[in-house]
Amino acid sequence: MNIKDAKEQIKNAVTAYLTKDKFGRYVIPVQKQRPIFLLGAPGIGKTAIMEQIASELGIGLLSYSMTHHTRQSALGLPLIEHVNYHGKEYAISEYTMSEIIASVYDLMEQTGIENGILFLDEINCVSETLAPVMLQFLQYKIFGKHALPSGWVVVTAGNPPEYNHAVREFDIATWDRVKKIEIEPDFDAWKEFAYETGIHSAILTYLEIKKSNFYQIETTVDGKSFVTARGWDDLSQMLRMYETNGIPVDENLISQYLQSRKIAQDFAVYYDLYKKYRNHYQIAEILDGNASDEIKTRASRAKFDERYALLGLLLESVMNDMKQSLETESVLTSVLHLLRQVKCCADPMQKLETLYQIEQQEYTNGMQAKRLSPEQQTQKLQILQILKQEKTFLESHPDIGFPGVKSDFDSRVRSFQEQTVRTIRKTKNLFKFCDEVFPQGQEIAILVTELTIHPGSAYFIAEHKIQEYFEHDKEFLFHQRELDMLQEIRELDLDQN
Repeated sequence: MNIKDAKEQIKNAVTAYLTKDKFGRYVIPVQKQRPIFLLGAPGIGKTAIMEQIASELGIGLLSYSMTHHTRQSALGLPLIEHVNYHGKEYAISEYTMSEIIASVYDLMEQTGIENGILFLDEINCVSETLAPVMLQFLQYKIFGKHALPSGWVVVTAGNPPEYNHAVREFDIATWDRVKKIEIEPDFDAWKEFAYETGIHSAILTYLEIKKSNFYQIETTVDGKSFVTARGWDDLSQMLRMYETNGIPVDENLISQYLQSRKIAQDFAVYYDLYKKYRNHYQIAEILDGNASDEIKTRASRAKFDERYALLGLLLESVMNDMKQSLETESVLTSVLHLLRQVKCCADPMQKLETLYQIEQQEYTNGMQAKRLSPEQQTQKLQILQILKQEKTFLESHPDIGFPGVKSDFDSRVRSFQEQTVRTIRKTKNLFKFCDEVFPQGQEIAILVTELTIHPGSAYFIAEHKIQEYFEHDKEFLFHQRELDMLQEIRELDLDQN
């Protein structure tokens, strides 16, 4: 299955394992809660989906790579205890608490979080001495005599033997104690994650054209040649940082992340073309509704790969604005609920301070438990920033009090509304431009499809009822059309430019 389906399977299993009956007992007893084993090629996104699941379920997450552990660190160190049986003292061997189990208890003590996921990566690469300990843990959730706390679900992961020479084959007894989920690379499934995390549009448009280059692992005369989902993700972040700081992007940088010489060279050529399109086409003017006749003519006469790259640039700009608008709306809604508590309080300053401390602790706990997504982290920090600014205002203007805070919040709301109106206008201008320049082309179908796939843009469009989208959505049977146009994309040769 693909990574998206695997995520749902794990999320559903964790939900089932944490379900309790009316007496507070787990419906599925702990000993019957089979650990989940993810089997998939390296860099496919196994760790990433665990972070997403913890965030979406609001539970904790602790991750360990088992190749870094010995029998002693996993099981604990031996010590001698003295006990009395029938009036006679005996020396017996005990074990200290495992570092892994202790970390779970530490997290629970520090954050107050009772439920979570213990994610053990590369579990099929453990040493020969650690293997029996891991088998015991998979069967009973126990290291030595110390059990994993109730409410914590075990998820493990590993690579198939063809990708790692250190892999130990599990026997049937082990396989019969886990829920095995095999994951295969799938660009379309990864694309949804890519939109959510803001993967660079140069990467998305390139991979849409050449899907076969999304994930490759080959053995050549020069050794292993590989490109993974993790590599594209990390390259995306570096591309943005290089662009932000005005540092040239070249093949030397790209090959550090795409460790296939052929694909690195190919993407480097495409990225140069992408930069050329970004420089030549006036993206801001197009979305403001002021595209020149020259730009319209060039776009209408361009080859399909150039038009596709242009559409990617336009979509990236609009989708980023939509995402920012939704994030701002979420932050302001949260702040509004907090300020309503301040309004009803006799001492607004003290109440603000209390709320600030509560939000700060929630942020700290969420970061420690790894249950805050990057978006949630950003929103929490924005809420804290606004509360801090309002505290500063009250300190500086004690005579004005809460009405001053309300006035500042109203100003933020007006700014958000203006931002939203601009984003709606940009979206309408995007449809208008495509209607004028590509009246008979496939670009409108791509536009509607991409806006539908992206969760943020789909929500924004539905919330603000952007009519142009719904008119084109009815006009095109875009799911079928997408199959046709993507076949044409795959047949393109970018090197002809």
